[in-house]
Amino acid sequence: MTGAQWGHAWEEHADLVVIGGGVAGLTAARAAARRGLRVLILSKGGPSDTATQYAQGGIAVVAPHGDSADSHVADTLAAGGGLCDPDAVRSIVEAGPDAVAALTDLGAVFDLGRDGQISRTREGGHSTRRIIHAGGDATGAEVQRALSAAGMPVLFGTAVLEVVTGPAGVQGVIAVSERGAGVVHAPAALLATGGFGQLYASSTNPAGATADGVALALWAGAAVADLEFVQFHPTILYTPNGVGRRPLISEAVRGEGARLVDSRGDSVTAGVHPRGDLAPRDVVSRAIAARMRLLGDDHVYLDAREVDGFTRRFPTITMSCRAAGIDPRRDLIPVVPAAHYQCGGVVTDLHGRTGVPGLYAAGEVARTGLHGANRLASNSLLEGLVMGERAGLAAMERLGEPANAAGRPRPFRPALSRSLLQQTMTEHASVVRDGAGLALAAGILDTARYDESPRVGDGASAGGAGAPADLVARFEDAALTVTARALLLAARVRTESRGCHTRSDHPHAVASAAQGTVVRLDATGAPRVLAQQAPLAAPS
Repeated sequence: MTGAQWGHAWEEHADLVVIGGGVAGLTAARAAARRGLRVLILSKGGPSDTATQYAQGGIAVVAPHGDSADSHVADTLAAGGGLCDPDAVRSIVEAGPDAVAALTDLGAVFDLGRDGQISRTREGGHSTRRIIHAGGDATGAEVQRALSAAGMPVLFGTAVLEVVTGPAGVQGVIAVSERGAGVVHAPAALLATGGFGQLYASSTNPAGATADGVALALWAGAAVADLEFVQFHPTILYTPNGVGRRPLISEAVRGEGARLVDSRGDSVTAGVHPRGDLAPRDVVSRAIAARMRLLGDDHVYLDAREVDGFTRRFPTITMSCRAAGIDPRRDLIPVVPAAHYQCGGVVTDLHGRTGVPGLYAAGEVARTGLHGANRLASNSLLEGLVMGERAGLAAMERLGEPANAAGRPRPFRPALSRSLLQQTMTEHASVVRDGAGLALAAGILDTARYDESPRVGDGASAGGAGAPADLVARFEDAALTVTARALLLAARVRTESRGCHTRSDHPHAVASAAQGTVVRLDATGAPRVLAQQAPLAAPS
């Protein structure tokens, strides 16, 4: 049975279907196409609706002088709180220079210093200046531009609802666009969907970061790991009652000399960590949260008034501040932590393979072992470049496998209302958690029910049930719900504080808990802890 026979409006055929149009997806598509694979990219949003587009800081890559792979590896392991896979860290870090060189060959332009060499800055957790950047604080936009200019075939406005599998593994995907429901027959599918920032009321992520990849992987039978490690960026521009995607104040601002101070003018991080304001992100976020609780404030401040040439170095941040009525050259910048990056994700090996034959994952959605319990600043674009390339090449092994994506999508999975879910996660699974709050949140998520009625709002179409926007909204709510349930389960199991998972009722790390928490769905569709392993075994 073909997709058209059960009412699909369109069909496509490919050797590899890439789900997501950011750095990992575009890099994978190029790698596969260079080897002769027919590649089709499906992007839920438009050309600029990716997390890559909003990345400010830069790419962490070993500098040719005064730096080493050993140093970058050590910094990554230190930030990762004992949960990084050392072999994965070294493999990805050592591949960084070649990945950046390939991006430069493609036309990416990075900022140069007075000596004509690529300029580098320092960010939290790094022992030296190794972060290359573009457009001052618009590195992600330049990466997105360079990769998009390669001209790979992309269907924008196309959301994947299901990864179809059979006895031999992946057979294609079911999707929906303005053309209606459709199917792409392909023996290989790459998840490159980014993160799940929309689990929370405010985050740095775009509106489309609704946990699609994690959910698709779980529903296809793959395992996920370490979802409890949600990195909250310490310095998001604070505005009263700000919700949704909020402007990020790059860590590079602190790297250039800005200071975190409270409402009394006192340092927020003094005595907390030897690196002060440039401590790893989990340390700084906890310090801010503690200071706000102590003073009863809802934000702290970033004092960047002494940063030389601020508007030239940080033009994007300057525009965001001015839109909020703030002049960084004269005013303190109000900041607060907000959801930023998922450190865990779909379990993969170092070629992007999951435990489901033909299903690959790369970028933020994947758990490679690079980030452990807390991502080191600017290692994300690095990972997207390196692992995107590897996953695209690995997909060659699926040539000749069957690709008949027959079946129906199941968009009516249990879903909690978006507003209640975000409120619940923000209140009980944020920078600091405790067992009682996590249990309360899990109970609320367990009330999610199937809902096949037409809906309006929360991004849904005003049309009847079955309209593409309505299908996408239902899918997103279901994806957020199953991911939130898996995250809460992992956070309840981890009765310690490690990396960016902080339990106020278990404030110390436990040596025996230095292992990954692996979750898979059971036969009823509920998340269950599969195992705790250290390090996580690569999927077979």
